Amino acid sequence: METTTNARTGIRTEIALVLGVSLGASAVYSAVSLLAKLTAGKPLADQHATLNASQAPGRPWLDLTYQLLGIAFAVLPALFAVHLLRRDDPQALRVERRPLFDTLTGAGLAALIGIPGLVLYVGARALGLNASVIPAALPDMWWTVPVLILAAVQNAILEEVVVVGYLLTRLRQLHVRLPVALAASALLRGSYHLYQGFGAFVGNAIMGLVFGLVFTRTRRVWPLIIAHSVLDIVAFVGWTLGGNKLLS
Repeated sequence: METTTNARTGIRTEIALVLGVSLGASAVYSAVSLLAKLTAGKPLADQHATLNASQAPGRPWLDLTYQLLGIAFAVLPALFAVHLLRRDDPQALRVERRPLFDTLTGAGLAALIGIPGLVLYVGARALGLNASVIPAALPDMWWTVPVLILAAVQNAILEEVVVVGYLLTRLRQLHVRLPVALAASALLRGSYHLYQGFGAFVGNAIMGLVFGLVFTRTRRVWPLIIAHSVLDIVAFVGWTLGGNKLLS
């Protein structure tokens, strides 16, 4: 892609708009949420951050409708980002089928991130640097586990496409140095998890650095999506099926 002055200005504007309607906005809200927790008059460790909450308590079919609509619309910024990249360069993201490589790499990344991430969460909670995270608070319905799986995959697609695949590709086109680009991607990932606390910020920023390095070497987002999906499915479904008794 040509990187004249006008082209670079256009890329910068595009990045601001894409992030502004997706995870950049989430980062701002997350920072405000953390500020609200810190000024709530009680320790951060005594507060909660709830993911996947019911949208219509006592009305399961309406709740299901809201959940599915939220998942569907949350994926659109990722699809828009892919459209923008591939409009300029059809080879911007590698999409050829490599199921074995993607699956094995994704599983390895999930194991690499998952166990240290859990240790970091427990440590941050002990130090009072993180709220208690409730991964799922949906009613006990036939659709609860399928919805949580879909929510996990949606999170993975949105975050890995926008924060890694899209952002790192555009920053490379702007000739931003790789360490700076990786840091920007990682800090953005950490920032939209600030509503959970400082431990979540650090843990997700580290995850962002690892995922960013993998992407720069492979130019593939599928392993990242698989790894992220596995991590969230284990957290969401595991909590719902009884993991809350171990970590609450």
